[in-house]
Amino acid sequence: MFVNLGKEKFKVMFNKDFNSILEVAREFSTEQKCIEHLEALYWNNKPVSPFHEDSKVYKCKGNKYKCKTSGKYFTVKTGSMFDNTKIELPKWFMAIYLVINHKKGISSVQLGRDLQISQKSAWHMLHRIRACFGIENDIDDKFDGICEADESFFGGKNKNRHKDKKVEQSQGRSFKDKTPVIGVLQRGESEIIDGKKVMLSPSKVKCIAVENTKKESIQPFIKSFVEKDTVLISDEWHGYRGLENCYDHHIVDHAKKQYVDFDNPEIHSNSIEGFWGIMKRSYNGIHNWWSRKHIQKYVDEHVFRFNLRDLKTSDRFNHLLANSQVRTKYKQLTAQ
Repeated sequence: MFVNLGKEKFKVMFNKDFNSILEVAREFSTEQKCIEHLEALYWNNKPVSPFHEDSKVYKCKGNKYKCKTSGKYFTVKTGSMFDNTKIELPKWFMAIYLVINHKKGISSVQLGRDLQISQKSAWHMLHRIRACFGIENDIDDKFDGICEADESFFGGKNKNRHKDKKVEQSQGRSFKDKTPVIGVLQRGESEIIDGKKVMLSPSKVKCIAVENTKKESIQPFIKSFVEKDTVLISDEWHGYRGLENCYDHHIVDHAKKQYVDFDNPEIHSNSIEGFWGIMKRSYNGIHNWWSRKHIQKYVDEHVFRFNLRDLKTSDRFNHLLANSQVRTKYKQLTAQ
């Protein structure tokens, strides 16, 4: 469940900023410090039973608590991404810091080296963290103002494959060997103050991995996240045809090498193209491959970092921790 901890509440509760991984290591140097921080974030230091929210709770030894109604024991880690983990919390906190601050993400191999754990453990840890990134993509607020819609494909280029691994007729918009992702970006608001352009609010994006780029896949997604009558900009792909009935729809014809409307320079899709560019560099440079099964989690990771990029590092860190009560089991990740 999404927990709306605004910037002002963060400033009151946790006013210390982290400017480096060293500061995180110093601030959360022990298991106890991490537990106390989570109890403040989750419960405001008033333990709540994960089995019965209204139940009376008894404090026990070793940071454990007992739910009176169910008779079950629990800790602050129960039901969260940290549930039943054998890795100490200081390493978890450092992993979260690295993931949210590396613009293109971090591989499980590199994270394993940095934390001195196995690649398998680092992979599981990263996917537990990614499961919590989805909170930002799942918020139900709708976009308005000026929005850009586009789709991109992830799966590598056929021309770069070995001869015996090439896929026939997979060029262009074919997704036989790729996974399409649809995105909508709401441009940030700006104002000219003393001759300088000042951003009042940053751009935001929502994305979803889909099976195809047909009208039936694209348009329900756009209509669920974009307010009616909003200025909507897309390319010439036929999946966007008919949106003019709901939106002030403008088309930038990339097939004709048109990337901006010179009569109206506001009409372009360069902002969302820039977002795709970051994701592509992450795919090619950091991970090299995303499975279709898990691609939505990688997409959520990039959406989270993009949408919260204006927050201080400590605020972004606490925002993820506050919404980390999502448990992901290894069997779920590896099941076919």
